[in-house]
Amino acid sequence: MTNPDVRGAGVAERDLIVRLTFGTMAAQTLRAAIRLQVMELVGDTPRRAADVAADAGAEPQPMTRLLRALAGLGLLREHSPDSFSATRAGALLDPGSPGSLASFVAVFTEPVITRAWDHLDDSVRTGDVAFDAVFGTDFFSYLAQHPALSTQFNAAMSGAVAETAAVLPHAFDFSRYTTVTDVGGGEGTLLAAILTAHPGLTGTVFDTAQGLADAPKTLARDGLERRCSLIAGDFFHSVPEGSDLYLLKSVLHDWTDDQAVTILGHCRDVLPPDGLILIVEPVLPETATPAPGSDPRTDPSDAGDGEVTYLSDLNMLVNIGGRERTRGDFEKLCHRAGLALTSVTALADAAPFSLIRAIAR
Repeated sequence: MTNPDVRGAGVAERDLIVRLTFGTMAAQTLRAAIRLQVMELVGDTPRRAADVAADAGAEPQPMTRLLRALAGLGLLREHSPDSFSATRAGALLDPGSPGSLASFVAVFTEPVITRAWDHLDDSVRTGDVAFDAVFGTDFFSYLAQHPALSTQFNAAMSGAVAETAAVLPHAFDFSRYTTVTDVGGGEGTLLAAILTAHPGLTGTVFDTAQGLADAPKTLARDGLERRCSLIAGDFFHSVPEGSDLYLLKSVLHDWTDDQAVTILGHCRDVLPPDGLILIVEPVLPETATPAPGSDPRTDPSDAGDGEVTYLSDLNMLVNIGGRERTRGDFEKLCHRAGLALTSVTALADAAPFSLIRAIAR
């Protein structure tokens, strides 16, 4: 090769490629830790590897190797040879920890999810969803046929929305509205947080019966049964009328452009003249750029703000059929649905999400 950049590649550039190549192994290390309940067994005070192994029903030497790998990933701390405790990041793999990401990790390292990634190149060549070809059905139909995985997926999505639920109620002026419909709101975590922070609001969680399965528990937990209703339905057919604010959090990225326009169009159909559609999704920059202040030529380890979102975009390609979008993409969707996009604002402390406001035109 004659590319001068390649000839001049040094240790940092080569380390970047090696770390990325080992990424799958790192993910499976986390999966093993969850399946063996490592974080629950280790805790935040030092424990010997042999004791952790005994409690996990595992062999001491392989367990030590696993714990050291987790320490190398920053999830455990080895205080002395064979003595470990969890770091703050590692504690997030404990299902009992506040803000736990255990369900999230379990789902996204689940073989059902990762298998389609073996065919990423095929999806890039054809544009087809690899999951459908591998399993003979689409992702959401597969979930409906496998209740255990569906429950796990719903738990993962609930955990993923927790960060947004802690931020959104105070990042947007909900006081201007009277009632909110959370379209595709699942078990209601996000809307419950909004209603709790704004006692003058009422709301509706709209989702499939399957998606709403755990919503009654959420409303009962927060004492919101009288202020929030649950409506089962299909947003490809219609959206309940009666609200002046329609919220769509991580909905549109699951679907093709045509399907997203259909969903937005049904929201437009029931939107009152002074109503608003509030979309909460990542917004990709028009060009892929590194993080502010970094130079990929001199700091190749910095993959930039959009790293996870770009990988999520590929996950949509291989597993679901949707996509992540730029502001320009959202403007086109809104225009096709009879809406005007009025603003896009980054949702501080809940990266990579943004607030996308759209009104009837």
